[in-house]
Amino acid sequence: MSSQLDTKIISKLAEILDKTNLTELEYEDEGCRICLTRGNNNAPAAPVYAAPAPALAAAVPAAPAAAPAVSAPAAESSEDYANSPNAVKSPMVGVVYLSADPNSPNYVKTGDSVSEGDTVCLIEAMKTFNPVKAHKAGKVTKILVAGGDPVEYGEPLIIIE
Repeated sequence: MSSQLDTKIISKLAEILDKTNLTELEYEDEGCRICLTRGNNNAPAAPVYAAPAPALAAAVPAAPAAAPAVSAPAAESSEDYANSPNAVKSPMVGVVYLSADPNSPNYVKTGDSVSEGDTVCLIEAMKTFNPVKAHKAGKVTKILVAGGDPVEYGEPLIIIE
């Protein structure tokens, strides 16, 4: 991205924000970060800004979750696999699709064996479908997302062991 803001990128990001249930969307490229935030309809328009990317991304601790009223086994979330070397992670912010189109079978399902480089899903960003490849060979043990889910950069999608 050039040092000047590219209005086409901002427009595409705004489109993604409108098409999904996301309230905030960040995009980073070559040291420039764009953050779009959606407010409620009565609030003033959210600012769009660009800022230099930090040298190292600092981890923001998550707020502690309230304990469930009924003690049931906790469902595994993608956060449980955030640092797993077995996780195939989203390379960008967008919408995940597990198949090429609604009438096609999913690229992978739990229990499938994959080879390094096999396409395991797609991420749609700015009306472009980007294949997400397996980073290693192995067996798909978990699929952490559903087709049509909005995903964040670095979010674990699939576990291959």
